[in-house]
Amino acid sequence: MRAAAVILALIFAVVAVVYLVVPADSLPGFFPGHDAGSSAIHVKHGIASGVAALVLFAIGWWVGRR
Repeated sequence: MRAAAVILALIFAVVAVVYLVVPADSLPGFFPGHDAGSSAIHVKHGIASGVAALVLFAIGWWVGRR
C-alpha cells in the first residue's frame, strides 16, 4: 500500500509540473485540457494534481508508520 501511494504521488507530481509548465497546445493528447492552438497554462489542473500528490504522499507516510 505504501509503495503504491508513493508511486502514484510521484506520477501526480510530474503531471502537476507538466500542467504548470507546458501550454495547452503542447500537452499530450491524452491529458485533459489539451487544446490545439491555445497558449494558456492550466493552473487549476496543476494545483489539483499537486494537491493529489501531497495527499498521496501523506497517505504513504501514514501507512508506513505502522
